[in-house]
Order: sequence, then C-alpha cells, then structure tokens
Amino acid sequence: MKTILNVIWLVLCGFWMFLGYIAAGLLLCITIIGIPFGLAAFRIGVYALWPFGYSVVDRYDAGAPSLIGNVLWVILAGWWLALGHIFTGIALCVTLIGIPLGIANFKLIPVSLMPFGKEIVRSDDQAFAAR
Repeated sequence: MKTILNVIWLVLCGFWMFLGYIAAGLLLCITIIGIPFGLAAFRIGVYALWPFGYSVVDRYDAGAPSLIGNVLWVILAGWWLALGHIFTGIALCVTLIGIPLGIANFKLIPVSLMPFGKEIVRSDDQAFAAR
C-alpha cells in the first residue's frame, strides 16, 4: 500500500516539493555558513519525495546548536517550504483520494519548519520500534 501511495504522491506533489527543497538547498549552500542548512534541505527533500514508509523521530542528543539552527532555518527557508506544504495539502484534500496525501503533507510541516534535532528513519526499522 505504501508503494501505491508513494507513486501517487510523487506524481501529484512529491516531485514539486522535492524541487523546492533542492532549490532551497542549492541557495543555502552558496555560502560556507549555509552548508549545514543546505544539507538539511536535501535530506528533507528526499523524504518529501518518497515519504510513506518513513517516519521522523526526535534526536534526544541534539542540544542548543539545533535550537539555534532551527531559528535560523525558519527565517531562511522553513517558512516558505511550510507554506508549500500547506497549499499543496489543502489542494490535495479537495478530492477524496487526495485526503491521505493532504494529511501526509500536513505532517511534513513540523519537519519543514524545524529540521535540526530530527532524524528520518524507516518505519519498520528496529531502532524506530525501540523508541
């Protein structure tokens, strides 16, 4: 079932959100200081391309640098990427078949706003089951 949802997701909004994350990552990687932000954009972009079967979990070893990075991220790129998820989520919820995809889009908003201190893991991974 997750493969079918991923293919429908890819066609309807996943590819376009992926391109948005890649564009943000490339812009952020222009400076040396922005490289960690660009890498975070690439990591989330891959997750936004194929989200079903993966989950976002908090990293409990993340500290103050993650908080500072998240504040800067919201200012630099997070706000615009979250708006993209909001608009595509609303558009997907218009149709009956798009409602699960719209809900998945809304679930991507927190990680698009605060990616630092989070980790993307497979849902069937043993480490995920232990958390």
